[in-house]
Amino acid sequence: MDGFDHDADGSESPPRHALSRPFPSQGTHRLPQQTPKSDFCCQRDRFLHSEDIHEILIIDAQKTTVNSNMPYIVYVIKAGDAEARHRYSEFESLRDNLVKLYPTLIIPPIPSKQSISDYAVKQGKAKEDAGMISRRKRMLQTFLNRLARHSVLSNEHVFHRFLDGEVSWHEVLTSPPLSILPKSTLKAPSHNPVDPNASPAYAALPNPSSAHPLRNPDQRFLDSEAFTHKFANHISGPMEKVTRRVHKRWSDYGQDHADLGAALNGSSLHESGPLSAAIERTGQAVDVTYMSTTKLLQELEQNWAEPLHEYSQFASIIKKLLAYRHQKHVQFEMTQDTLDNKREQLDELDKSEREARRLEEALGRGRGAVTSLSPSPSLEQETTTRDDSDEAEPTTAAAATTENLSQPDSPVSSTVLPPHPGPSPVKSRTRAPGMGFLNALSYTLHGMMDVDPETARRNSISKTRETISQLEEALDLSAQDLKYSCSAIQSDLDRFQRQKVADFREMCISMAKSHRDWCKKNLEAWEEVKKEIETIPDHPNKMLSDVNPDSTATVNGNGR
Repeated sequence: MDGFDHDADGSESPPRHALSRPFPSQGTHRLPQQTPKSDFCCQRDRFLHSEDIHEILIIDAQKTTVNSNMPYIVYVIKAGDAEARHRYSEFESLRDNLVKLYPTLIIPPIPSKQSISDYAVKQGKAKEDAGMISRRKRMLQTFLNRLARHSVLSNEHVFHRFLDGEVSWHEVLTSPPLSILPKSTLKAPSHNPVDPNASPAYAALPNPSSAHPLRNPDQRFLDSEAFTHKFANHISGPMEKVTRRVHKRWSDYGQDHADLGAALNGSSLHESGPLSAAIERTGQAVDVTYMSTTKLLQELEQNWAEPLHEYSQFASIIKKLLAYRHQKHVQFEMTQDTLDNKREQLDELDKSEREARRLEEALGRGRGAVTSLSPSPSLEQETTTRDDSDEAEPTTAAAATTENLSQPDSPVSSTVLPPHPGPSPVKSRTRAPGMGFLNALSYTLHGMMDVDPETARRNSISKTRETISQLEEALDLSAQDLKYSCSAIQSDLDRFQRQKVADFREMCISMAKSHRDWCKKNLEAWEEVKKEIETIPDHPNKMLSDVNPDSTATVNGNGR
């Protein structure tokens, strides 16, 4: 098949689907399931997985002020018999949360936000620009249909609730699973970041940078990164630049023909007879060229420029997806390095513990030898008796001296002893200000230094063993996540490649059809002009040699 729609009689007819834009193409639909789905979670799920292929349509864009002081645009979504209304920020919120729920999948893009220059030029009218709103309608519709045709995302109940007009988006955001999303998807299971039974060991995983180098990179994904980089540079560089230039030149061409058609139609009013009719018909053909060029521009924008820009967004999305896988790989290597370091640290602590035990055993044997050389109890008792008798003699002498001093007629009492000066004064101790705090700090520091090194070492060994156990579990989880991420990302990259081939085929066919239709309309218009020009009589001064049946061959296009 050539990609064009044909009637039973062989003539071409417009495409059968209701959309003016053929994206996403039928080739991007989910692969046929081996067994039809039977366990539907809701009516939207049943609609999305019915045997017939249904399109999600955005049928209108309306201005409203519901729950807001400022007017905004809501897009009316038609999915089967359900009708939902959402503003642009809610589409953006849906996509952001799907990225967190499915970190290993390529989540389709939505149209870009208005640039600052657009707001500066149009000021308050940027949100009301008809062209921008029409473009957003088409691209948001494409976004929803890409989700609906994805084999995994089409089963997500958050997406079903977005299409259901009976549920407010705020209610969806404040209920599981969106309300329990982790802060970092790197510290959550890759297959299900909101898994309530996820191991606490995920908290021990590092949070590496996407620029961190790998020791053992995967060549498959290095090739994917290089291809994505080249694809992004080519799409967002030469292709989009040339497309914008072509669009501008076609636009100028159409506008020039609009001015030319008006001038020719005005000129026909100053003539009469066949000449006036011929000039008027020529002006009408030029008008047809203007109108067909305007239509060609619209089709090129919708079926070529917009999907081309969408694929430049896809390239950025794939870069982020590959960066996530890179971080998961770095996470695995960093966890492995940390575990190896902790094991080395534990070996050093165990070595210190063994040396301390050997030293303690040696000291114990030394204490036993010293005890065997100590004196006998009888010798100690004799030494004690002798010391007591020696202490008794000074005591007797002191008592005698005291007795002599107490006698009044003793000469020593009046000449030797001076009068008693009274109780000795107590010296006051001065303390510098702040010494209380310093003493308390010194006491605390001494307490810290007095910690038993043996107890500290054994506590460190115990904590290191616990850390190693946790890191071993974290390493096992990281290995499982890395394996799943590689498999899931590669699978979605393969699906994306099939989608890209199908979409670019549709883009090329659409461009060919647009140019064919443009040529057909202009050919018909100029054939009419030719017939009108042929009614003008020949010039009276025309040479007889030129007035022959063959002279019309040049007009008919069959000149020799």
